[in-house]
Amino acid sequence: MSAVKKQRADAFRSAFAFSFRHWRRQPGQLSVIVGAILCSTLADIFIPVFAGRIVDAIAATGLPRDEALRAALVALGALAGLGLLGLVTRQIAWHGIIPFTLRIMSDVGQDAFRRVQRFSSDWHANTFAGSTVRKITRGMWAFDTLNDTIFLAMLPSVCVLVGTVVLMAIFSPPLGAVMATISLLYIVMTVLLATRWAAPAARLSNQWDSRMGGVLADSITCNPVVKSFGAEAREDTRLSKVVGKWRLRTYRTWARYTWASGVQIAVLLLLRLSLVGGAILLWWHGRATPGDAAYLLTTSFVLHGYLRDVGMHINHLQKSVNDMEELVDMQAAPLGIEDRTGAVPIRVNGGEIRFDHVAFHYAGHDTPLYRDLDMTIRAGERVGLVGHSGSGKTTFVKLVQRLYDVTGGRVLIDGQDISHATQNSLRSQIAIVQQEPILFHRTLAENIAYARPDAGMDEIEEAARAANALGFIERLPKGFQTMVGERGVKLSGGERQRIALARAFLADAPILILDEATSSLDSESERLIQQATERLMQGRTAIVIAHRLSTVRGLDRILVFANGEIVESGRHEDLVRRPDGHYRRLFETQAEAALV
Repeated sequence: MSAVKKQRADAFRSAFAFSFRHWRRQPGQLSVIVGAILCSTLADIFIPVFAGRIVDAIAATGLPRDEALRAALVALGALAGLGLLGLVTRQIAWHGIIPFTLRIMSDVGQDAFRRVQRFSSDWHANTFAGSTVRKITRGMWAFDTLNDTIFLAMLPSVCVLVGTVVLMAIFSPPLGAVMATISLLYIVMTVLLATRWAAPAARLSNQWDSRMGGVLADSITCNPVVKSFGAEAREDTRLSKVVGKWRLRTYRTWARYTWASGVQIAVLLLLRLSLVGGAILLWWHGRATPGDAAYLLTTSFVLHGYLRDVGMHINHLQKSVNDMEELVDMQAAPLGIEDRTGAVPIRVNGGEIRFDHVAFHYAGHDTPLYRDLDMTIRAGERVGLVGHSGSGKTTFVKLVQRLYDVTGGRVLIDGQDISHATQNSLRSQIAIVQQEPILFHRTLAENIAYARPDAGMDEIEEAARAANALGFIERLPKGFQTMVGERGVKLSGGERQRIALARAFLADAPILILDEATSSLDSESERLIQQATERLMQGRTAIVIAHRLSTVRGLDRILVFANGEIVESGRHEDLVRRPDGHYRRLFETQAEAALV
């Protein structure tokens, strides 16, 4: 099997396996829908039979008029009964599929969001948020098309086709054979056109649709940068190129579906002419009554309508599979970092952190960052991490959080291997203040309480006071109910930093990680944040990633990183006195830069 054929087969198999998992969550509702559809379909199959009987009754010359009328009225009553049965059962199916599909769409959206939230930091760093949103929403709406196509369209079409062919074969085996042959040819041709001709184009256009969503989200999210460089026209041009590619790919997809529809209509015309010609031929040879001819004509129109729709349904089915493809792939992708079988909540009392001969290798890098890192941070110790960019400082704290798994050795907290602990319990014991705090577009109170959603308003206010944030919050017109904008854009850098500190105060975790970010702040904001930081570190194991060495002078110990190794360790006073030491060179470089 070629790679392209295997990809198509895998896409269909994965999409239907994914769909079936959601269908079987509602077995009762599904049974009602399928049963109602089958009943309405049976009514459609027998309508031409009784239509023919009405014609026979009207055209009969050997029967008394009363008997002919009675036969016609009986057939009319049967038609009315079949019509009523079809109407009621069809309404049951249509009304039943609404909650059935909406629940699946809700489950799909929530399941996808739940999985995306648990993907590794690497996955999020390499994936456009806008593309991810498009994949999820497009996959959700694909279920609307898929369910309608399979249960309300293809299932009755197939039943009508099979039932009509059987009745036609009973009436006239040659006509039954012709109908079966042309119908089979039509279905096979439609499937091939949809899956082997239109599907590859649809798959490519969907990829460009996702890319367009990613470009839109990227530019809109970074709008402050766009404005600061007056680059609106440049971003317009960038999007225009992507939209142009999307338009060309989508045009090709739509054009292929249109050409496929034309070929399908031609085959259906051949089927209709064959049945009508057969009816005339049987009548001419005296082997069919006018009612039989009416039955054949009515059947040809019914079958034409259903088969025409089968072609459309197969196209819709293929489109829904294409729309679902990226979501299914995303659901099947490994999380990257997962709780091990038997993982238990971690218990942190003192907060001692130990790297036990840790090795770590970033995927795609030729050489490992850490080869045999062995060190201990004592419970309650305040430690600074310094070193050039890429020396291993940030990776160190990410391994403590288990945002990555070590490739050798162990990371222990209070003697417990963190790889054996649940991720939620581990991270709930670590409070983090990032270099660029990220806030939700929610109220200030909600952002602070994110560390502890059950916190009361008095606790939130106390955390804000400890972080030196209460003053500016109370000056805002809506106070704690102020919406902060996307990623906290309505606040200054110093205000965002203090909200992040308040969040850490409220978390009250035994381990604290600070990515020091006062270098870009004004002196007053820096003073307030340093005061709050000093209070926050008291009684906790604190790790400070230092960008300015002046901020680590008062810490208990400083770890100097270089090329994934801790090359020096000690207090500021000791390290700065070492001749030709790494720390001393860093300190002197920064001191010289400050004098310029």
